Formats: sequence, C-alpha cells, structure tokens
Amino acid sequence: MSHFSRIGVVSRVDSPEAVRTAVELVDWLGRRGCTAALDEETALAGGHPPPYFVPEEGWDLVIALGGDGTLLAAARGLGGGAPILGVNLGRLGFLTEVSRSELYPVLVRILDGEYSLEERSLLAVTLTRAEGGSTSHRVLNDAVVGKSVLSRIIDLAVSTAGGPLARFRADGLIVSTPTGSTAYNLSAGGPILDPSLPVMVLTPICPHTLTLRPLVVPDTTWIEVRLESRADEVFLTFDGREGTQLAQHDRVRIERAPERVRLVRVRRRSFFDNLREKLRWGGLEDGKGRLV
Repeated sequence: MSHFSRIGVVSRVDSPEAVRTAVELVDWLGRRGCTAALDEETALAGGHPPPYFVPEEGWDLVIALGGDGTLLAAARGLGGGAPILGVNLGRLGFLTEVSRSELYPVLVRILDGEYSLEERSLLAVTLTRAEGGSTSHRVLNDAVVGKSVLSRIIDLAVSTAGGPLARFRADGLIVSTPTGSTAYNLSAGGPILDPSLPVMVLTPICPHTLTLRPLVVPDTTWIEVRLESRADEVFLTFDGREGTQLAQHDRVRIERAPERVRLVRVRRRSFFDNLREKLRWGGLEDGKGRLV
C-alpha cells in the first residue's frame, strides 16, 4: 500500500482549469481517507477554506497541477522534501507525468502503491553582493545571468574549483542541471543531457566570441560567475520564474545541492521515449516493429 496519506496540492493560479481541478482533487482525496490541502493562493482563487498546504509542515506527496513551471515552483519550495507528481494542463510538459484525463485513474494506482520514484539533482545558488550580504536559492532547471532586451553585451568572469575558466562577453550565461537541459539551455544551442548524469552544463547566450561553446562539467565542482561590466539591467533568474537584478562585481556561486527532488512515475517510459514524443523526432515503432 502507498504511504501517501498527507497530500498537498498546488496549481497554476492564473489557470481557471487548474484551480477548478485542484479544488475537485482535494475533495476527491478527502473522500478516499487522505488528509489533503491546497496551497493558500490556490485555495483563495478557488474559494476553498483552510487549512492550507504549507511545505514546512511535512507532507507525503505534492501534486502540481499546471505545467513544468508549476512543478518547478513546487520543487523550489520543497527543497528536496516530499515527492512530486506533475499533472500537465499545458502544452509540452517534459517534467509532468500525467495528463488531466489520466489524473484519477493514475492516482488510484499511486494510492495502491503502484509507482516508482525518480531522483533529480538540484543546484544551490548563492548570490553574494559586492556591497555585502548574500542570499541562497535552489533550482531544478537552471540559473541564468542575462541582460535585458535593450542592454549592451555584458562581461562575465567565470571560474571553477580548478581556477579561472573564461571571460564571457555575451548576452548572458545559463548554468543548467541535466533536467534543465531541455529548457532554456536547449533553446540557446546547448546539449540535451540524460537527467541521471552527475553534471552541470554552462551555455553562453549569443557569445561575442564564437569559440565560446557549451561546456559540460562534473557536478562535484562549483561555478562562480562575477559580473564585470557596469550594471545595465542584468538579472539573475532561477528556473525562469524568479529573479533579482545584479550590480557590478556581484558574484553568483552555483554548485550541486545536497537535497534531491523525487518525481513520482507511473508509466514505463524512458527519457528517450519522452524526447521522441515531446520533440517529435519520430522513431516510433509501427505494427511491424519498424521505426517510423
């Protein structure tokens, strides 16, 4: 049997469908004997009374309704706590496991103990201000130092545990986990990585020097990015959702976090099955066992 008796539900609050589904789901879980709660934003949007889902209180499972962005936000908030089931109400959905139409049949299986857990690495990001003070963050996909649309090209001094690496003159730099390799990294020309690899990938955004190419490094090292140019609307963003403006000589240190995110899986699909489907590579078998 499943050990999932306390279940938190989060949703994309700007989606009426996601909020409506979240409210229905909490009621459904309650009827099955589970203690279920919505996060406060979703509960207020759906007119559902408290108590609310608070990650720090300890939960057995979190269900994220929306798309990859909703799952990423849940992962950052949990920081490696309860496992997450992603429900795709959007379009692409590399991380989300099931569609809206599959939700309840899949949950019956999960509550009966028919599931597996897949671990994904997190990055710990520490921003140290030139004027003093620091903040820490966790990301599942990537940390990006980038300029705004109208800003000039920026200078970034990048070093690792092994010493200075390079000076990047570019529109920015993406430091990604293998999970995030199919996100902004892919759009910027970076490699697709199997999510089980113990690595990070550094991908420059529109580099001034064409010899600056994406670089894969082991996640046993650390990366430090220092903004050398004068601040001209340069931002550090986390998973493309949260961010803060940088000043000259601010430093961003990125390393593997000790925590790991656990994703709930119910389908026997490999990472490469996902790539063929989501990126429409073809390679699916026809009725005679041939690739088409």
